[in-house]
Amino acid sequence: MSVFGHWTRTEGLPAFAYRDAGTTWDPIIDPPATGHRVHLGNRRITLAADTEGRSGLWDEHTGCRWITERTGVSRLGGLSTEGAHTGVFGPTFSQVRVADEDATLERTVLCPEGEAPWVLIRIEVVNQNDAAMRRALTEEWVVRPRLVDLEFGPRQNGTEAEGQAVLLENVGGERVTAESGPLALTVEVDLPPGGSRTLWFRFGLDDGCPPTDPAALYSGSLTALRERLPSASARRAPEAAAEVPWHAALLTGGACVDGVLGGHTLDQGSAYSFRHGFNGAARDPLQHALPLVYVEPDLALSVLRNTCAWGSPDGDLPYALDGRKRPWTDLFRPSDQNLWALWLAAEYAAATGDLDAFARPVPYHPCHRADPVPLEENLRRQFRFFIDEVGVGEHGHVRILNADWNDLALGETGIDREVMIEHGESVLNSAMAAWVLPVYAGLAERLGDTATAVEARAYAADLRERVASEWNGRWFRRAYGPGADPVGDNDLWLEVQPWAILCGAADPARARSLLTTIDETCRAGSPLGARVRPPSRQGDRGSVWFSINMTLIWAAARHDPDLAWDEWRRMTLHAHSAAYPGTWTGTLSGPDAYLAPESDRPGETWALPALGVAMQAYPVANLHSHAQPLLGYLRLLGVEPTADGRMRCGGDGHFESRTLTVRPDGSGRLRGVGTIGVLTRDGHTVRGTGELTWQ
Repeated sequence: MSVFGHWTRTEGLPAFAYRDAGTTWDPIIDPPATGHRVHLGNRRITLAADTEGRSGLWDEHTGCRWITERTGVSRLGGLSTEGAHTGVFGPTFSQVRVADEDATLERTVLCPEGEAPWVLIRIEVVNQNDAAMRRALTEEWVVRPRLVDLEFGPRQNGTEAEGQAVLLENVGGERVTAESGPLALTVEVDLPPGGSRTLWFRFGLDDGCPPTDPAALYSGSLTALRERLPSASARRAPEAAAEVPWHAALLTGGACVDGVLGGHTLDQGSAYSFRHGFNGAARDPLQHALPLVYVEPDLALSVLRNTCAWGSPDGDLPYALDGRKRPWTDLFRPSDQNLWALWLAAEYAAATGDLDAFARPVPYHPCHRADPVPLEENLRRQFRFFIDEVGVGEHGHVRILNADWNDLALGETGIDREVMIEHGESVLNSAMAAWVLPVYAGLAERLGDTATAVEARAYAADLRERVASEWNGRWFRRAYGPGADPVGDNDLWLEVQPWAILCGAADPARARSLLTTIDETCRAGSPLGARVRPPSRQGDRGSVWFSINMTLIWAAARHDPDLAWDEWRRMTLHAHSAAYPGTWTGTLSGPDAYLAPESDRPGETWALPALGVAMQAYPVANLHSHAQPLLGYLRLLGVEPTADGRMRCGGDGHFESRTLTVRPDGSGRLRGVGTIGVLTRDGHTVRGTGELTWQ
């Protein structure tokens, strides 16, 4: 299917056997490039493995920092892994194998489970000759530290990161360190005829915790990986068996323990971090963590706490953090960000019953010099900020400020930008809030904050009615500006439509009619899913965005399951390879959005060269391409929180993780999470580590 290889299984895990197809691709704002990357990781380090056998290491512990890029090679005499063009990418490891007439050399680079800031390297040498062999094996890396901090336009050399010792170690033996420059270690390998030997190295930051038994660490990491990754199958989507665990691994592999704010960051990655050097927007780690509620709930909570710590004591969340983890508010001030924090918190509580988590203190960003407050209070302040500071406009809809979900929405409305910032309103955020606030109210009520719960429900009810009034007979309008016609009255903006269905602003008949319209316009002829704007006679008008199509899948699952499943399948990596087999983007990972089939680069991603920013400059490893398929799959199975703080389940497919099992008959089982063991059903609390079944 793909010119780059095929899906397989290795070590009992989904994997991809790749080959470098010798293609050149265009980053648009940087020179044309060869070689393609996939990002793998643990909860601290990110391995950027490429199709030419090289590696990069990324660490976001204290900032957006490359430890090294495009390096790492093993040499056995004249045999070398340098430039190896075939291999295997596993969920947390990359592997290449080279051979000559005398020997084979297999090299695996693994991110160990946990928070180790280094990779483990296993080298297996086999003597294929009928005579004894003696060769020198050399492991070589080059340390290239680089801080990436708000870099736009053509790539610069960047700022060399603050000096930090990087080590290369022959585990149990010699070690060398450097803050920059080459590192190499050599070991003599003596093998009898047909003999083999395994050597172990590690490379990365020295945490003072060398493995005492690297073979046990290697096998134990793979065993733990197999146990923690979810399994899935669906009659309507056979791709789920490989892609659901793959997405879970690459999603969790994007996490990094945060040495400044605590918890774990789970930012978008891709061009935003690795090329341009910032973590944004705040909404993104929050939505990336949503499927983790059912896969690795401790990580979901850690991401919630970390992102809440970005904020200020008044409840505001900055748009982003720069490459040094400082709040960045110069460009965008969206009006939706608090909603994502309230949503993630409510879904976590509904799924786990862990109310104790909301009593534990969360810090504010150090720049505010404010005392920590309990997570419950942090969220309540965010709710107040959304109600009192974001507020509503003259039509009663949530103010848009200078962006809602769509960072470029103001420029596309045709209304003066400054007028929209001051007076513009977002029907999208009204519809989203009309779903989120009742779910948050369920959490507030369980925490004893009845006043907030009552206010949140009343506010949502008013917004729901206002969204319902925006139906124009074909779809829901998008936004308002003073003294202007409603935005989206004459053309369909997809992002608002699923939320209008989900919040209850559309009755079943209207929802089905709307889904038919979306199918005939936004989805028509698009192999990767619905466009955010239908094509026009002038050509491309809208890209295909993972985060919006997830909500479309969710909304359609309630009224048109066939359409919902088809939309999910179009979201898959398999679908991208089938439609665009010669494009690496979308083979194992993707960007946040794909260009539509009408564009001049279909199946690739967006670029704004005049602004010096381009997703195409680093078009893989965006966590939306992994989080949204996972959450969409769970929503297809009916797994979602309800307004009373409970869970709902039911759908056509199987999903199983350490904490959740959903069966095709529509039944679900939620296990005790870690040491929590507090689950709710019908308003009653169940304590212990037993199981709860709901429908």
